[in-house]
Amino acid sequence: MKIFNSFKEEGLSLGPVAVAIGNFDGLHLGHKKIIEVLTEQARKLKLTSLVLTFSPHPEKILGQKPIKMIQTLNQRLQGLKEMGVESTLVVPFNDHFFRLRASQFIEDILIKKLQAKLVVVGQDFRFGYGRRGDPTDLATLGAKFGLKVEIVDPVIINGKVVSSSLIRQLLEKGQVDLAAVYLGRAYEIEGRVIKGDSRGKLLGLPTANIESNNEILPPGVFISQSQVEKEIFPSVTNIGQRPTFGSFTQIIESHLLDYQGNLYDRFIKTRLFKKIRDEKKFPDVESLRQQILKDIEHARLFWEKT
Repeated sequence: MKIFNSFKEEGLSLGPVAVAIGNFDGLHLGHKKIIEVLTEQARKLKLTSLVLTFSPHPEKILGQKPIKMIQTLNQRLQGLKEMGVESTLVVPFNDHFFRLRASQFIEDILIKKLQAKLVVVGQDFRFGYGRRGDPTDLATLGAKFGLKVEIVDPVIINGKVVSSSLIRQLLEKGQVDLAAVYLGRAYEIEGRVIKGDSRGKLLGLPTANIESNNEILPPGVFISQSQVEKEIFPSVTNIGQRPTFGSFTQIIESHLLDYQGNLYDRFIKTRLFKKIRDEKKFPDVESLRQQILKDIEHARLFWEKT
């Protein structure tokens, strides 16, 4: 997949394109439906499939409340590649882009710069200054330039519209198993293993301390799965502050079941499947160790049944 970071970047002239527009944070089942329509229609019409997305998220610039991203940009781009998208343009969201009128966005961006012939958006898509343009406006204004517009219906599960905001709420509560229903996969944290204080090793239960750029770190102890390069191991992951040791610094640490070897400085992906318990302060180190052994057994039973 080709990745572009500016409209002026060399090689962006891809010829006629089919473009999907959105933040696509989380690449959940609703996003997947949009991308499937994009790639299918691009093949049918012999167009290049292109995703137009944003970084930072517009809400980080315009929003009244802070917003945490479900994925890093790297995870989002990798996901789009795996979905079969041919090119992605990551637009720096700034004041100039914010002030574009709806008609300017269509004519200057979609038609002149991208040579778009087809645009695929969800029903909640908004564009132009003040977010005044909606999918109907896009179709009406775009028709003047011969631009075809596909409006994709939302995905509804358990009576709820699948959305990034819903998934964020679930993840921040630690409800990773429920979030996975809407994501279509387990929530994943990625990062590099760094040196810790060797507390796990002293307990006889070594852990990988992960430095991650993921913004949503659900609190608690989780049944997880850790991937190191192409190898995948069942694991138990703790996200918290280790109150038993009087720590106030947030950490991510994973104990990989039956793993032998040194993980230091290696890149690791950790998928959270189910919350076992909240993190808590134990009266002594041995009590903590016994609880961790129970957590590990809990994880083993989970994977035996899966």
